[in-house]
Order: sequence, then structure tokens, then C-alpha cells
Amino acid sequence: MRPIVRRDVCVVHAYARANEEGLFNRWYARPAVLDLLGDVAGRRIVDAGCGSGPLLADLEERGASVAGFDASPAMIRLARERLGAEADLEVADLTQPLPYDDEAFDDALAVLVLHYLEDWSRPLAELRRVLKPGGRLVVVVNHPVIPPVLYPELDYFATVPNEEEYDFDGVFATLTIWYRSLSAMSDSFTAEGFRILAISEPPVSPETPPELLPPSESDPTRFIGFIFFVLEAGS
Repeated sequence: MRPIVRRDVCVVHAYARANEEGLFNRWYARPAVLDLLGDVAGRRIVDAGCGSGPLLADLEERGASVAGFDASPAMIRLARERLGAEADLEVADLTQPLPYDDEAFDDALAVLVLHYLEDWSRPLAELRRVLKPGGRLVVVVNHPVIPPVLYPELDYFATVPNEEEYDFDGVFATLTIWYRSLSAMSDSFTAEGFRILAISEPPVSPETPPELLPPSESDPTRFIGFIFFVLEAGS
């Protein structure tokens, strides 16, 4: 999860701390995204909603040239502390025109960002614009099966908001998640010129500390959390 409803510094710092070693980000989303990207040496990659920059740091270590943006100035300050004063970081809103040239990147990431938005058309169009033809976009969002399981009052086939409370390292915030069906996601991708290369529901990293895993009668390393897409930008 990236954006937060309350943008005060206390929540931003708590959110960043919770993401550093928390199960869902450190041990689930981040390693799965890196696995899906594979060898990134020499590739130019932009992270949409980069937060405090942990994925950017991971990608730099693997030889990628990285850029990132976030709507929160406080998050960008944290990312700059992590990546250095010369890092290519911007305060920008994914729902508005992005501060990058056409076809500037080989890959783009939208990890736990889109499910905070009702309308995906403009964000996807902008990400498509800044990608080279054949470039990849990795999207991670809350799994569409969550509403039927946790919020049966929500209409699975409707694009609907749901307010949810989260505890970020002892600081509480309310997030509004926009749930939509799997077919609605697919339609949004193809409408903006993307082809779906892969859909993934991975386990957590094998290095996950056992005490972080949820109780399970079967396999605690696999659970319904996020769904991962690898998309290809059309020519």
C-alpha cells in the first residue's frame, strides 16, 4: 500500500517504517515485483508512487537506472535521504500529466497505487506514454476476490470505494480502496494499449521471518492479498 489519506509527517514516517520490514511490502510485494522484472541491469525504470524509495533502491542495486515520483513531498524527502541528493525524484500526481518525455523508460511500476483511484484511464495512458514500445508495466493491486470474502455487502462487478482502517507502526490511518472486478482491470489495461503478459499470485519470499506469517492449516506462505500483472506497451 502506498498513498495515505492523512498526509501529516507523523503518518508518513510511520507508514514508511511499517513498509520497511512488514510482511505485505518487504516480504511479499517487493520480492515478487523483482522476480517478475528479472534482470534489470541497464534498464531505465520509473516507479509511480515510489513512497520512501525501497523498490528504487533494490533496482539500483541490480544495475537499473531509476526514477520515481510520489504525490507526497514528505515521501519524496525520505526517498531522497535513501537514494541521495542527485536521485531522479519528483513530486507528481499520477492522475495528471507526468514530468517525463515520451518513451523515456524501459519499464514502469505501479505497485499498490492504482487501487486508490476510481479512474484508471488517465494514469494508464500516462504510463503508456512514458514507456518505450514493448516496455513493461508491473501493476500490483488488492486482489479482486477480497470483497466477496471480507466485504460481501460490496457488489463485486461494480467499481466501488471501501474505507479501511490500517495500523502503520502504531499510527492509524483510513484508506479508501477502490475495488473492481478482474474483468474491469483487464478491460482498463487493454483500453490504454497494454497487453497482459502475466498474472501472478505469488507466495511470500522464502526468506520471510516465520513469526510474520499468518496462521494457516495449509500453507502460510500463500494467501489472498495482492494480484500482480505484467503488461506490455503496444507500439
